[in-house]
Amino acid sequence: MTAPSLDGRSFAAVANVGGEVGADTIFEYRERDGEVWATYRGGAVRHGYLVGTRAGDTLDIRYVQLNADGETSGGHCHTSIEVLPDGRLRLDEVWEWESKPGKGTSVVEEVRSGR
Repeated sequence: MTAPSLDGRSFAAVANVGGEVGADTIFEYRERDGEVWATYRGGAVRHGYLVGTRAGDTLDIRYVQLNADGETSGGHCHTSIEVLPDGRLRLDEVWEWESKPGKGTSVVEEVRSGR
């Protein structure tokens, strides 16, 4: 069964290896007709934007961001969507910078109101 839509859901990082996204970074997702986009900010990220596509429970995303030091960067990410036992969604990400050296993995989980 395919995971529910990401539309209107908020996510925060629970694990990150090598990137600028951290526990204080909040992602606000939208989704419609196989298209996915989001804004994110917090921690080391001043402003971030992502756009991509969804096929089943897989996302193919490009992202660009401005960090706290005023540097811009961007990259590519492949993401798997998982439904947690409590009904929240989890995104397991494998990413790679395209604007500078570096790659890694991240895990973000849906944040419910009152985080």
